[in-house]
Amino acid sequence: MNKLSIKKDDLVVVLSGKDKGKQGKVLSVQPKDSKVIVEGVNIVTRHTKPRRQGEEGGILKKEAPIYACKVQRVCPKCSKPTRAAHKVEGGKKVRVCKKCGAEI
Repeated sequence: MNKLSIKKDDLVVVLSGKDKGKQGKVLSVQPKDSKVIVEGVNIVTRHTKPRRQGEEGGILKKEAPIYACKVQRVCPKCSKPTRAAHKVEGGKKVRVCKKCGAEI
């Protein structure tokens, strides 16, 4: 299993692809596949059939997974895309912004 530095609810920016430059919140992480689902990024259309009586069918738009290497975390303090450094504070390992040193 791969260890990802991106966690759920992180703010990230897309580095490459059709959604390059878009920012969004990470909705879920799939470490087994090294993928993340980002809010408002990599939108795909899905044609669904109504399965139960009263259920609506039709064309739905939803977010599809994107490779974690194509996104980079945005620091909440300095608002710049940055990699995470790790620092031990009080016996606990925390993620730190490489640019401004703020805790992420």
